[in-house]
Amino acid sequence: MTANKFGDVSVAIQAHVATVEIHRPPHNYFDDRLVRDLADAFEALDRDSECRALLLASEGRSFCAGANLQEIAGREDLSAADIYKHAVRLFACEKPVVAAIQGAAVGGGLGLALVADFRVVAPEAWFGANFVKLGIHPGFGLTHTLPRLIGVQRASLMFYTGRRIGAQEALAWGLADVLAAPPDLHSGVLHSGALRKAAHDLASEIAACAPLAVRSTRATLRRGLAEAVHAQTDHELAEQTRLFQTQDHKEGVLSVRERRQGRFTGS
Repeated sequence: MTANKFGDVSVAIQAHVATVEIHRPPHNYFDDRLVRDLADAFEALDRDSECRALLLASEGRSFCAGANLQEIAGREDLSAADIYKHAVRLFACEKPVVAAIQGAAVGGGLGLALVADFRVVAPEAWFGANFVKLGIHPGFGLTHTLPRLIGVQRASLMFYTGRRIGAQEALAWGLADVLAAPPDLHSGVLHSGALRKAAHDLASEIAACAPLAVRSTRATLRRGLAEAVHAQTDHELAEQTRLFQTQDHKEGVLSVRERRQGRFTGS
């Protein structure tokens, strides 16, 4: 096994599967630094012939609960443009990615989940595009990647309402690919262990195939994806920058912090 570290991201390779794990428990909030570290890890693995597939996972209760609203308010140097620049690097990864999703994958965390080719979910996992509840436009390329995955109609439903989509519904929609079995209380297998095993099994199945053929086939299926995400994030950033200045955005952030329904005025 080989191991490495990229900031809050660890990488361990075993039997041609690289486990890329985020270590910001319990909710693994993302910012420009985390997305940069993930992109650095992905690019390093593209150059590593020992790696044939990536398993993207995280430590804690949530896969990624988006951005930390309190931290955003306290960091003047935080730039969505930097986040999206590194997000495009993630989508340019040349090797298959399987994501293990526990708890929340919401906002930018949903965007991160959609970097992967496949999502293996725990029974309690849920997805959300809650941007309208924050008074802003979706980001992280989601206005391209989500409709591409589940269709315009279902993506519109998620975007316009900000509602949560649970594991079973996500599986039915194609937002998730595998539902991990619930924990076996008699065997003592923990929920996180069952999820990680199911995700690793899928990554190992991919890694067992001819690597050049897998990489070539994936490149064909994802042709133009990174470029499309780049163009889409440029538009998303412009819309977010405009909406960041509104009273509705201030109210959205406050209402989410206070766990209440937003009182929006359209200003």
